[in-house]
Amino acid sequence: MKSHLAPLPDETVGLYIHVPFCDAKCRYCGFYSERLEDHAPDPLVSALIAELHRYRTVPALHTIYIGGGSPTCLPRTLLGNIVEAVRSRWPAPAEFTVECNPGQTDEQTLSMLRHCGITRLSFGVQSFHHEELAVLGRRHSVEQASEAIRMAQAMGFDNVSLDLIFAIPGSTVTSWQHCLQAAVELGVQHISAYSLSFEPGTPLDEARRTGLLQTIDEDTDRAMYDLAIDFLASAGFAQYEISNFAQPGYTCLHNQVYWRNSPYIGIGPSAGAYWRGKRTMNLADIDRYIQRVEAGLDTWEQCEQPGPDDRTCETAVLNLRTREGVDLAAFRQATGADFQEVFATPLRHYEYHGWIEINDNRVRLTRKALAVADAILCDFSSL
Repeated sequence: MKSHLAPLPDETVGLYIHVPFCDAKCRYCGFYSERLEDHAPDPLVSALIAELHRYRTVPALHTIYIGGGSPTCLPRTLLGNIVEAVRSRWPAPAEFTVECNPGQTDEQTLSMLRHCGITRLSFGVQSFHHEELAVLGRRHSVEQASEAIRMAQAMGFDNVSLDLIFAIPGSTVTSWQHCLQAAVELGVQHISAYSLSFEPGTPLDEARRTGLLQTIDEDTDRAMYDLAIDFLASAGFAQYEISNFAQPGYTCLHNQVYWRNSPYIGIGPSAGAYWRGKRTMNLADIDRYIQRVEAGLDTWEQCEQPGPDDRTCETAVLNLRTREGVDLAAFRQATGADFQEVFATPLRHYEYHGWIEINDNRVRLTRKALAVADAILCDFSSL
C-alpha cells in the first residue's frame, strides 16, 4: 500500500495549546471549556505564554496546533499575542494550525492569522443543515460556515480543513451525503468525519438518556461511515486514519505526531502532553491553572511514566488507527518489541476473521474493521 503520510524527522516534537474559552458550550462537547464572558481572558493568555516559556530550550517544533474550546472567540489581539509568542521562539514549523469557529471568523482575524504565519486552518463546521446544527447546539449558521471558508481561501489560505459529524439525531443517509457534497464543493483540502458520541455529563447525553432524542441506529451509522469513505474517495480524498481524509499532500502533520506516538508538549488547562517519557494532563480549571503557573509550579493534575510494555501497546493502538497501519520494522525500532510476537493471539484471531491483514511488512485494519476499530484496538491495549 502506498503511504499517504509524510515522512517525519527522527526528532519530531509537536505543540498543542488549549484555549479553554467558548461563547457558549455546545450540547455534545465533552472537552474542557468555559464561557468567555465568565472570565477575564488576559490572565489566562499571560499564563499560557508563561507556561510556553518553560519550553524555550526546545530547539525545534515540527507542528503547532492551537485548539479549544474556540481560539477565535478570544479578542483578536490576545490570540495574536499567543501566536507571536510561539513564532518568536519557533519561527518555522512544518505546520501551524489554528481552529476557527465559523461564527467568529472575520476578515480582520484571518488577516492577522495570515500575517502571523499560520499555515493551516481547521473549521468546526459539523453540519450543513440548520436543524442538525440546532441539535448540536452550534451557534453559527450554514451560510456563515461557507462564507468563513471562502473568506479564508480568498485571503490566501490553501490548507483548510473542516470537521463534520454524522449520525446526528434526525439525520439520514441522504442528509449526510448533502453535507459531504457541500464540504467537497467548498474546495477544502482536509475533512474529518466523526460519528456523534454522547459524552457523559453533556446536555445531549442527558437528552438521550431521558428519551428526548432518538439516536441513530447502528446500521444507519455504519452506512453513513461507509458513504463517507466511498464518497470522499471519489472526490480525491484519501482516508489516512479512521476519521480523517485528505487531498494528496494535505494530511495533518500534527495528528501524525500523535498517531506515531512521538513526543508533544501540551499548554493550557486540560492540555495533555507526552514529554520526556511522561504522559501528563494539565488541571482542568482556569483559575487554579493560572495560580499554578504564576507560582512557578507544575501545571498537571495527572502524571504517569509509561513502561516499555505500555509504550509498546500505545504505539500499536495509535499506529493501527492509520490506514497504513504498523510498519513492523519501524515498530521494532521504536519500541524494541516484535509486533507479531507480542500480539500473536489477537493477530491470529483478527486475521482469521478478515479484520486485519499482514503484507508488505505491515499490519493494518481491513476496510470492514474500520467501523468497529475501537473494539478491536482494545485487544492491543495491554500485554
